[in-house]
Amino acid sequence: MPQTCIIPLFLLLPLMAKSQSQLPGSRKEEIEMASNAQPAPEAYQRLRFGAIKPEGWLRQQMHDDIRGFVGHLDELTPELFNDPIYGEKRLHKNSPIKDLGNLKSGDAGGDEQYKWWNSETQSNWWDGYIRNVLLLKDLKKEKTKIDRYIKHILATQDSDGYIGIYDRDLRYNFNLENGELWAKTTLYRSLLAYYEATGDMLVWNALVKAVDNVMLNYPILASDPFSVGREFSGGVGHGLTFTDVLDRLYQLTGNRKYWDYALFLYLNYSRHYASEKDAQLHLIFDEKYKLQSHGVHTFEHLRPLAIAAYASGKKTFRDALHIYQDRIRQATTITGGAIGDEWIGGRTADPTQGYEYCSLQELLDSYTVLLQKSGETQYAEEIERIFYNAAQGARHPHKSCIAYLKTDNSYEMLGTKNGVIEPDRKQTRYKYSPAHQDVAVCCNPNAGRISPYFIQQSWLKQGDTTLFAAVLMPNTLSTTIGENKIKIQNTSNYPFENRCVFRISIEKPTYFILQIRKPEWATGIKCNEDYAVENNIIFIKKIFNPGDEVVLDFESEVRILQDAEGGKYFAYGALIYALPINAVEEKGKSYKPGFEDLMYRPVEKERYHYDENHQATYANGAIYVQLKNGTTGQFEKKKLIPFGKTILRQVSF
Repeated sequence: MPQTCIIPLFLLLPLMAKSQSQLPGSRKEEIEMASNAQPAPEAYQRLRFGAIKPEGWLRQQMHDDIRGFVGHLDELTPELFNDPIYGEKRLHKNSPIKDLGNLKSGDAGGDEQYKWWNSETQSNWWDGYIRNVLLLKDLKKEKTKIDRYIKHILATQDSDGYIGIYDRDLRYNFNLENGELWAKTTLYRSLLAYYEATGDMLVWNALVKAVDNVMLNYPILASDPFSVGREFSGGVGHGLTFTDVLDRLYQLTGNRKYWDYALFLYLNYSRHYASEKDAQLHLIFDEKYKLQSHGVHTFEHLRPLAIAAYASGKKTFRDALHIYQDRIRQATTITGGAIGDEWIGGRTADPTQGYEYCSLQELLDSYTVLLQKSGETQYAEEIERIFYNAAQGARHPHKSCIAYLKTDNSYEMLGTKNGVIEPDRKQTRYKYSPAHQDVAVCCNPNAGRISPYFIQQSWLKQGDTTLFAAVLMPNTLSTTIGENKIKIQNTSNYPFENRCVFRISIEKPTYFILQIRKPEWATGIKCNEDYAVENNIIFIKKIFNPGDEVVLDFESEVRILQDAEGGKYFAYGALIYALPINAVEEKGKSYKPGFEDLMYRPVEKERYHYDENHQATYANGAIYVQLKNGTTGQFEKKKLIPFGKTILRQVSF
C-alpha cells in the first residue's frame, strides 16, 4: 500500500462536483480518496452459508425448482453449458464470436460481450444450483454432481493461482470490453458458498490464491482495471461486483487488504468512462442526474458503493450511499419491482414499467448487504417486499418458468409489454420461459439464486449473545451461543399467516438475547414472553431452556398504498394483493417435454378503479373490495389475491 496521508474532506468535495465530461481523472486523486481509510464497524455478523435452512412452503418451492428449471437448465441449453470457457477453451485474441442462440434484439451493441456471456450463464446457474442443493436435504445425486463440478474447476487453476476465462495472451491486458472480473465474481461466489457449507480447505486455499492473483496483476492504486475505452463495456461494469468476493473474504479473515482492494475497485470504476455509470461517485453528487443505465448494473452496484462506504469509513461515501438509495427507491414499484427493460432511461417507477428478474435478485442481494452492515430494519422490509411480491409475481405460480420482464399491471404476456409495439425492436421478453434463450440465459440462473440469497442473511448474529431474526420466513437456524450448540426453528407459514413460532433446541439452559424484527406494517404484537421494542426490533432477554417456544402474532389491517402516479395498491401483512385476469395459455418453444415457453392472452379487457368511499376487508387470505368497472361504470365486489399467485393481473387502481 502507498503511504497514507490525511486529506481534509473539504478538499475532496470539489472532486464530486465534476461533470461527466470531467471524470475524476488522476491517479493522485484516486490515492487521496483511498488514503487514511478507517473501516466502519458492521452492526451484525453474517453467519456461514448453510447455517440457515428453509422450511415449510419455502423449502417445497426450492425443491420444486431443483426438480424444475433450476435443476435442469444445463440440460435445456446444453451448448451453453458444454462450453469449457474456464478450461481448455479459454478466450484468446483470435477467439470467434459465440453463437448463443439469442436474437440479440434490444441488447447493447458490441460483439465482445457475447464472448464472455457463457461464463455468466454457467457460473450464476452453478451458484444458484449449489446453494439450493446444499440447503435442501436428501439430494445425493445432485450433491455428487456439485462435488464433481468443484473438483473440475479446481483442476483448471494455473500454478500462479489464476482461475478465469482468458488465456495468457489476454488476461489482465484489455483496452476494451471484457469479462475478466465478472467471470471470476460469478464463479468465486459459488466457491465461497461451497467452502462455507462444507469446510473444504482445498476450495478455500484455491480461492484465496485466485484472489491474490487478481490483486497481484491489477495492483492496488497502481493499475486501471476499468480503463477500457469509451465504447460499451457492460462486462467490465459487472466486474465491479468482484467486491462481493472481497467483502466476504474480509469478513471470514478480518484481513483489511480485501476491503482496501474493494475500495480501490470502486474508485477506479468512478474515475474512468463507463457505459454503465449510474453509481459513479461524481454522478451521484450531480443533483440533476437521473438513473439511466442497464437496470441490473444500477442495482448490483449498490453493493460496491456500500462496501466502499464501510471500508473507507468516510462521510463522503456515506452521503453518496444515501443519495443513491433514494434514486433507487424512485425506480422501484410498490411491489419491489426494480424497473429497467432493460435500461432505466431516466424514468421513475409506475405500474406500467417493466422490471427484469435479474434486477430483482441483484437489488435484493444489495439490501441483504446493507441490512447486515447497518442493522437497519428498513432493508429487511425491502427484502421481503421484493421476494414475497415482485419476485413471486414474476415466476409462474404453477409451472417451472419465470418472466424475463414483468410489469405490476400485467394485462397480457405475449412477448411485448402489454401489447405495446416498440419501433425497430422485436421484444420477446414478456413471456414465461424455463430458459429465455431467445434473449439471454441470464434471468433464469438468477432466479435460481434468489431463494438462497434471500435465506442466507435472514438471521444475523451480534457478538456471542445476540441472534436476530431479521427477515421472517419458515426456516431453521443452527449456530452456537458460547460453546453451546443451538437450533431455532421458525415453524411459520409467513407471509401467508402472520404468526411465527420459534422453537428452541439447546443443550442446556443458556442466556442469550433473541431479537425479532417487528414488521413496519404490524399494528400490534401478541407474544407469550416478556419483551421490549426498540427501533422496530423486539428484544427478548432471558435464560432459554431446551424446548422453549416463543410465539409471536403480528396484528395487521388492510392498507391502501399510493404510488407516485396516484395509483392505489392494496396490502395486508407483507403481501400486496391483485385482481387476477383470466387468460388463455399459448405454448411457444419447447426445450424438452414439460419445459416450454408460455404466453397468455387475456379473455377480459375490463379495467377497474377504486373509490375511497368503499371499504376493503380481509378474510381467508383475500381482500374484498368494491371496484368500479371502467366499461360499465358499475361497482362490483371483487376478490383480490396475493400478487405472487397471479399471472395476468391489475394491482394498481
